[in-house]
Amino acid sequence: MTMPHTSPDSPLLIVEDDALTRAFLVEHLAADGYDPIEASTAAEALEALERSSPCLVLSDLTLPDGSGLDVVARIRSADGIVSRVDPATPIVLLTGRDGEIDRVRGLERGADDYVVKPFSYAELRLRIAGLLRRVDGRPEAGVVRVGELVVDPGRRTVVVRGVRISLTQKEYALLLALVREPTRVFAKDHLLRTVWGFRSPGVTRTIDSHACRLRRKLGHAGDHFVVNVWGVGYRLVDAAPDAVVGAGAVA
Repeated sequence: MTMPHTSPDSPLLIVEDDALTRAFLVEHLAADGYDPIEASTAAEALEALERSSPCLVLSDLTLPDGSGLDVVARIRSADGIVSRVDPATPIVLLTGRDGEIDRVRGLERGADDYVVKPFSYAELRLRIAGLLRRVDGRPEAGVVRVGELVVDPGRRTVVVRGVRISLTQKEYALLLALVREPTRVFAKDHLLRTVWGFRSPGVTRTIDSHACRLRRKLGHAGDHFVVNVWGVGYRLVDAAPDAVVGAGAVA
C-alpha cells in the first residue's frame, strides 16, 4: 500500500454532493491513512478551505450551489498571505463529464488532475499520492529573522526582542511580503497588487498608513525595521535607529 505523503494536521478535502460517493471516498481514504474532511456544496468547501488548510482538494465538478471550478478559482486566487488558503494546493476534479472540452476547461482553470466517473479507486489513490509527493518536494516557508525581528509564518507570530507583537491582518500581510526578501525595495504598486489585490495602480495612502502603524509596533524597543525609500516603496532593514542612514529615508 502506498502511504500518504502528508502530515496528520493537513486534512484532505472531499467536495462531493452524492452521499454514497462521498462516504466511499471518506472510508477508503481514511483506511489508507489520510485525514479526509467532507463538504457537499461549494459554500461548505470554501468554509473548509479557510478553516482546515487541506493538503489536497478532491472536488466534484457539478455541485448543488455552483461548480467545482468555483472552488478551483477560490484556491488559485488566494493571496497566500492573509488567507489561510494556499494557492498552490493540489486539486483533483472528479466528474462524470468526459468530454475533451470539459477536461481542458478544468485544467486551464487551475486543476492539477481530472478523473472521470466511474473511476478506479486504486488509480485515484495513486494520482493523489503522486500530487502530494510533488507538494512534499516544495520548500516550506520557515522562520525568518531580521536582526531582532522574528517572523514565523507557520505559527503566524511576530516577535521583536522577545516580545510578541499583535498585528492586524493587513499589517501582517505587508510585513510578510517584505520579510520574504529582506533588503529588497518593494514598489508601492507591487504591494498594492499582492497585499491588497488592487488590479491597477493608483494614488493611495493605504500602504503609507499601514506601513506607519507597522513601523510603530515593530519599533517598540527603538528599532527601525520598515524603511520608506522615497519615491519607490518600502523595504526591511536590520538596523538600530542610528544605523538607518543610507538605507533609505524613514517616513
